[in-house]
Amino acid sequence: MKKLINDFKDFISQGNVVDLAIGIIIGSAFSTIVNSVVENLLMPPLGLLLGNVDFTDLYIVLKQGEQKLPPGTTLQMARDAGAVTFNYGQFLTDLVSFLILALGVFFIVKGINSLQENIKKPEAAEGEAPTEKECPFCQKVIPINASRCPYCTSHLEDSIG
Repeated sequence: MKKLINDFKDFISQGNVVDLAIGIIIGSAFSTIVNSVVENLLMPPLGLLLGNVDFTDLYIVLKQGEQKLPPGTTLQMARDAGAVTFNYGQFLTDLVSFLILALGVFFIVKGINSLQENIKKPEAAEGEAPTEKECPFCQKVIPINASRCPYCTSHLEDSIG
């Protein structure tokens, strides 16, 4: 049991788990903002353009509840009456939210990839002999003729490079 607890502590303390947790927290906050933009800024004007429609109140009654619903009943009133409804208006709102969120994530990933490409070390020109290599132990870039890594102090074999 103690080994299991230690393994779990090692797993949690790894950087990628912490990065994932931070990503989930930021994603949740971003999702909340996108949902607010869609529900409060995009859908009301769109509903107004389509004839004063509130998208959250677009539904089809699949089964009447305790009492017959009058025309123009809101979704909340239909639920309160016990009606079974097909809520396509809420689905459309959620779909728009998802598409905006996916577009935002796409632009963030595209920007990060662009930054990483700019940061990459330039490749050696054709015909030039390489002057650097990676240490097989710590993955740092070191001079090609180094026999010991200045970062991790590992002894390097001559065949590396």
